[in-house]
Amino acid sequence: MGETDSFFSNKSAKIFVAGHRGLVGSAIVRKLQSLGFTSLVVRTHAELDLTRQYDVDSFFATEKPQHVVLAAAKVGGIHANNTYPADFIAINLQIQTNVIDSSYRHGVKKILFLGSSCIYPKFAPQPIPENALLSGPLEPTNEWYAVAKIAGIKMCQAYRIQYGFDAISAMPTNLYGPNDNFHPENSHVLPALMRRFHKAKVEGAKEVVVWGTGSPLREFLHVDDLADAVAFLVGNYSGLEHVNVGSGKEVTIKELAELVKEVVGFEGDLVWDTSKPDGTPRKLMDSSKLASLGWSAKISLKDGLIDTYKWYLENVTQ
Repeated sequence: MGETDSFFSNKSAKIFVAGHRGLVGSAIVRKLQSLGFTSLVVRTHAELDLTRQYDVDSFFATEKPQHVVLAAAKVGGIHANNTYPADFIAINLQIQTNVIDSSYRHGVKKILFLGSSCIYPKFAPQPIPENALLSGPLEPTNEWYAVAKIAGIKMCQAYRIQYGFDAISAMPTNLYGPNDNFHPENSHVLPALMRRFHKAKVEGAKEVVVWGTGSPLREFLHVDDLADAVAFLVGNYSGLEHVNVGSGKEVTIKELAELVKEVVGFEGDLVWDTSKPDGTPRKLMDSSKLASLGWSAKISLKDGLIDTYKWYLENVTQ
């Protein structure tokens, strides 16, 4: 594989990781550093506003990176998407358009664009294959974000078709790990459970109440596994179609809650409030395409939770 050799063998190649402070970007920086890459280029939002076309173009003209990983995005939960729909569609479209176009115009060899599993239709088949994209209506609660991410995939494809630009896209499943968002109001299910069990343990609470029956099935991928897959794809994949990145392992919310409870060391009871809604019964990505290329996830959910709780104790709790 000549391309693999050229990417992994040139450790001094300049790589721009956009969004290096987030959950995903920070993991990609750690991964590339651990692989021995010595010329990573990063910019904080204060240093470079990716929504400003002139600034992005000037940055690329000056720095001339060889590879780009686009992990910068405006992200948030259902409440944020409902409250700020204009931000979610406009900011993401601006970031993507500026970075992908400038990458092409300034001679970047390859760009990898990161999306999200929310690009798929609300009633997509399970597990969700790549070809489910645009086969049905989206989940209305985050369609602003999803439409922007779909546009990013299509932009990568269009630049490949028209210009022969090596632009690829990866769509990760639910992610967790160091630098996750543990905010009380707008965090996802896994960090929310971890924070609640930790609080209950510290306060000596008798029980933790969780919404629903615990029966929905979900898939989780440690962000370090995603970073490993990103490096693998930059080295090994050049195709028109986006690639799903998942663990391929399903867990019920009940199993997840019990595992988080065990890792945190909460001794009280776990109570299910079955009067509350469960959400989608099953959400799993079909990652067989990535598996056929030769990559699979390596971090077990329990090991990943232990690692994440360690980071939480060192960085989030006061």
